[in-house]
Amino acid sequence: VQLVESGGGLVGPGGSLRLSCTASGSLSGINVMGWYRRLQGSSAELVATVARGDITNYADAVKGRFAISRDIAKNTVYLQMNSLKPEDTAVYYCNVKYYTDTPEGRYDYDSWGPGTQVTVSS
Repeated sequence: VQLVESGGGLVGPGGSLRLSCTASGSLSGINVMGWYRRLQGSSAELVATVARGDITNYADAVKGRFAISRDIAKNTVYLQMNSLKPEDTAVYYCNVKYYTDTPEGRYDYDSWGPGTQVTVSS
């Protein structure tokens, strides 16, 4: 399964961006889709996830400003980012936890996108 991300870029403080990530390839279903970010000089951290039943989870730093959603039919996850701050500057990575059903059973996989740069600066 390949993940294609889009929507990153440069925006001023207080601005908005919308990230998209589409999964393509052979899979039977998706359990969780999410976004992580790597700030310069830091390890990757959770931004937001959306699981089956549209159960969402957010990092405290983005609650009330970011919104995650997904289109199941398109295998696509979105991250609407509002009220962006300079400290949101990072490379954002899409993550998809999916599975395939085979005659031998169900196999779980974890796929990552290549990352998209988000820069918040005046």
